[in-house]
Amino acid sequence: MIGVDSTGPVTAPPASRLVGRADLLATAESYLSRDGSVVLTGPSGIGKTAVLNALGAAAAARGDLVLRTAGAEAERWLPYSALADLLGRIPDAYLAELPGPQRDAVQGVLVRDRQDRQDGSGDPALAIRLACQTLLGRCAGTRPALLLIDDAQWLDTPSADALSAAARRLTGSGVRVVAAGRWPDSIATEDDARQPLWPVPAAAPEITVPPLGSEDLAELLDEHGVPARLANKLHADSGGNPLLALALGGTVGVRLPRYGWPAPLPDAVRTLIGRRLATLTAEVRETLLIAALAGAPTVELLLRAGQEEAGRDIRAAAGAGLLVTEGSTIRFTPPAVAALIAESASALRRAEVHAKLAAVVTDGAARLRHRALTSAAPDAELAGALTTAAEAAHRQGSRAMGAELYLLAAERTPAELDGQRLDRLVAAAEVGATAGLPDIVHRAADAVLSADAGHRPRVRVRMAVIDLASQGLKEMDEVFAAALNEAEADGDPALLARLRLRLSWAALVDGRPARGEAEADAAAELARTAGDTATEAMALTVKATAARVMGRADYRAPLDRALTLPQPAVDGWLHMAPRFTAARFAIFDDRLHEARADLLRMLALVGRGSGEEIVQVLRSLSEVSARMGRCRDALDFADRAIRISEVAGISPGPAWYDAAVAELAGGSVGRAAAYARRGIRASEQEGDAIFLGRHLHTLGQARLRGGDVRGGVEALLRVRELERSQGVSTPLVLRWHADLASGLGALGEPDRAEEVIREARIAIGDRAHGGAVTAQLDRAEAVVLTSRGETGAALDRLRGAAERFEELGQPVELGHCLLVRGGIERRRRRRAAARSAVGEALVVFTRAGARPWAEQADQALALADGAGCARECGTGGEECEHAGLSPLLTAVEQQVALLVSQGASNQEVAARMFLSIKTIEASLTRIYRKLGIRSRTHLSSILRAVEQDVTGG
Repeated sequence: MIGVDSTGPVTAPPASRLVGRADLLATAESYLSRDGSVVLTGPSGIGKTAVLNALGAAAAARGDLVLRTAGAEAERWLPYSALADLLGRIPDAYLAELPGPQRDAVQGVLVRDRQDRQDGSGDPALAIRLACQTLLGRCAGTRPALLLIDDAQWLDTPSADALSAAARRLTGSGVRVVAAGRWPDSIATEDDARQPLWPVPAAAPEITVPPLGSEDLAELLDEHGVPARLANKLHADSGGNPLLALALGGTVGVRLPRYGWPAPLPDAVRTLIGRRLATLTAEVRETLLIAALAGAPTVELLLRAGQEEAGRDIRAAAGAGLLVTEGSTIRFTPPAVAALIAESASALRRAEVHAKLAAVVTDGAARLRHRALTSAAPDAELAGALTTAAEAAHRQGSRAMGAELYLLAAERTPAELDGQRLDRLVAAAEVGATAGLPDIVHRAADAVLSADAGHRPRVRVRMAVIDLASQGLKEMDEVFAAALNEAEADGDPALLARLRLRLSWAALVDGRPARGEAEADAAAELARTAGDTATEAMALTVKATAARVMGRADYRAPLDRALTLPQPAVDGWLHMAPRFTAARFAIFDDRLHEARADLLRMLALVGRGSGEEIVQVLRSLSEVSARMGRCRDALDFADRAIRISEVAGISPGPAWYDAAVAELAGGSVGRAAAYARRGIRASEQEGDAIFLGRHLHTLGQARLRGGDVRGGVEALLRVRELERSQGVSTPLVLRWHADLASGLGALGEPDRAEEVIREARIAIGDRAHGGAVTAQLDRAEAVVLTSRGETGAALDRLRGAAERFEELGQPVELGHCLLVRGGIERRRRRRAAARSAVGEALVVFTRAGARPWAEQADQALALADGAGCARECGTGGEECEHAGLSPLLTAVEQQVALLVSQGASNQEVAARMFLSIKTIEASLTRIYRKLGIRSRTHLSSILRAVEQDVTGG
């Protein structure tokens, strides 16, 4: 509570953790700074109170008078209950100065006896209004006053009326109001259809508090020990609602369910959902019951089911924080809301709703699903029909529907047909794993493992649990061991081949490519014995991948053999098929047009999927698009992969990696670094050595691009050590070598940089086979040659690299070469040549949609023109004191460094640059880290040395 006690000073509680609201706070503060007021709206739990607290704390820190009150649902019928809380915080001295009638009216409001307050007879409403206005005006007479009103939708009407009148009349007089409340159409109950009277001036802007993004929510959940993968899933399940996410994640931080078992629904969440449902009318709850039982609800389906006000009802439920909408599609947040709503209805009522839905759905499989759900009684004929429909849905790519139908078929199978029941349970688990449906997988697997089943079905459901783990295979040792024991006892080579295939992939993920190749050889041999060409083809594909990452030249032979075999069916395993790996190899070989065409055809095949294979295809398309300079496409494909990963609860590392790559190309370097940091954490938690190295690479690139050269080099050195420990030796797969060499060159370590380049060239062998990697190394070598003063040789290297990138159709890399060339020409004081090169780079980046590169080129163009330094420090460009620091520091950091070196205090720097002191402090911290120094004195000495170097002193 932030308020004023009886003696006058402002008091505030310890600040609560607030993430992801910087922009929103800045917007609100901009209105308040102009003596305006603000309304904060949004669903329950979205964080309105936290924002209100932050605004109050900031105002109190400035010395403003902060007053606070809140509405309460239980007291909304008590006249002046909210106003009494507010008036009780105003100093007694102000109350004593009121005219007699107003003072008497206020004393009446402050009476603590509830019965007296409920007796509305004789309330002097006009006197109370005037008193409220007078008191607030006097409070603002000595210092600005901020009135915070929480849960404004529950204000009692007299309080709302008095506060609204005062706020309206005191606008511009130092009194500002921030009112927070839920959307008006989300709070109507059966006995109260009123709309709240917002206690703010009519012109006050409304700011909707949005859901938290996945990164911000992950930061919030991190202190509770929630792993990155689960935090990612909680973002989808909560719709970004922080209160709901914290409630869902609160019970899993201590001990996570093993093997991907869904976490139990916490009692706190059940209570929260119940309270939110209780705020809705009976009509809205009826609409939600139909949506909950629909399986895949849409507004159109609800309208066909007779809910004429479906749109209004869904908006009310969204306002209560029970669901989110994406177009006409409805998704409950969390998904358990649907189950709780269904549980609240009787079995008879549920059957009636399913019968109604069976009559209006247009899809045959959905119609059969609703028919089956009208009764839980065993029915052999219905179970058979469900199995047939499940098989069809699976073939058509509707794996979520197929898995549910298989499970329904098993549950409707009569006891005497136990063999059929087991087959259907196994199918439900296997299809559910490819669709990323842990509920179905574990329900089916537990049913099989608890039954009197043979080895084969038990091994198959255990493999389904393994498949559900995605990249997080380090916890699967026990499951692997149990499956291997039973598979060997069964003796079926086909079963053993499929299990060995999974062991080979687990070894690759664990960073043991040699072990992965050995397991792949075993799997391929067993599959050949069994005549299982699909498993043989996938095993040969893993063998080819292992050979390639180890830098062997014979990787093509097993892949070519795999491509001659009948290809595996598209049933959730496309990402392990030879054709997909061939497309990945085409990316490694810079055959980007070929890779893109193949991947687009694969996307058409898996576009209705929801699991691992579609994520792998989408992220690969993102990577290809970024290299081809189709930056908008790269961002779009990465976003789609992230959304599917979230909802399916699969490993987020792969999608985050390509999101980082896409952001580096066409989005934001800062966002790229954020994705990389989250990806490193997720990969370390899951034991995923493959994507740990990739995320370290993108983090290194982002740091280099952001000016943190030392930090970038440190991340890239970690990649090198990681690959060496794994026996990986191929610059054509993960292309970090040129970035590390460039970073070392920028740090003044040319010998180490040349060593990195030399090792990479040896690993590549023939330059003709290096493609873009050879060109990248040439560009890095140009940086090193420039540091040695050999600019002529550096420009020759750059020309060759640029020509190669142009031949390969990689415009962003071409533009990078032009930028480096512009920097070299500028250092040679050839301004026209520098402007030409950088201007050409800007055109290339703009055409490609490479926004961060275009911004960098724009800054470089200003430096080439001499305008950048003129804007920053009033000199003529390269002759300025800080020009030599431009490769390391941003423009703002250069200005901060210059002013500090001249003896200015942090407060003086903040005033001159129109920034906050905290911003200046953060900038100095970054400057010290980038330059490897610890004091202002050291900074001043560096700048003096730079000045002498530039001027020849």
